[in-house]
Amino acid sequence: MKKNIFAAVFAAILLMTGNVRANVDAAGAEAFVKNVTNDGIENIINANISQKEKDTRFEKLFNNALDLDFIGKFVLGRAWRTATPQQRKDFIATYRELNIKTWSKRFDEFKGKNFIFKGTTPSNSPNQIFVNTTVPMDQGEPAKVVWRVKQNGSQFKVVDIIIENVSLAITARNEYAGFIKNNAGGVDALIKDLQAKVKAM
Repeated sequence: MKKNIFAAVFAAILLMTGNVRANVDAAGAEAFVKNVTNDGIENIINANISQKEKDTRFEKLFNNALDLDFIGKFVLGRAWRTATPQQRKDFIATYRELNIKTWSKRFDEFKGKNFIFKGTTPSNSPNQIFVNTTVPMDQGEPAKVVWRVKQNGSQFKVVDIIIENVSLAITARNEYAGFIKNNAGGVDALIKDLQAKVKAM
């Protein structure tokens, strides 16, 4: 009897896992990332335009491609629960601006290069999937870039970028948690620190 119950539970878990994976359109997620990378390379990185225009185009691409509200909530971690509505609003706005400016310049590293797609990998998180890519570099092995993509209906959004096994979202989450822990000003102090970094750029 116990074996039958165990078998039934195990089968239910497999069905639930299958449903989670089935909820994500793998081909659609990969096509979405291809469009994002092609747009970024052709219209921003390789375009003969000023840095100001690059920032403008990158901001549009960034806002369309990434779910920064979702990411911002994740990277603020436990502090999100106790943050006031105004603190949440200010953090998301500042975090968005910081990332736009940071990655507008960072993606210049991929100038003249193309992303090579290596299929997808299922995620344990509902409605999410990993899109695997590599980028040939001038020296050494190709850089491994994995995109965590979240599907909501027919729409896709990037919720993390993992470069050479380093998650940008988890790195930011750990950094911000340490900052808040070591600063009496908490979330307000973090927001001011990020705003200062934005101005310095």
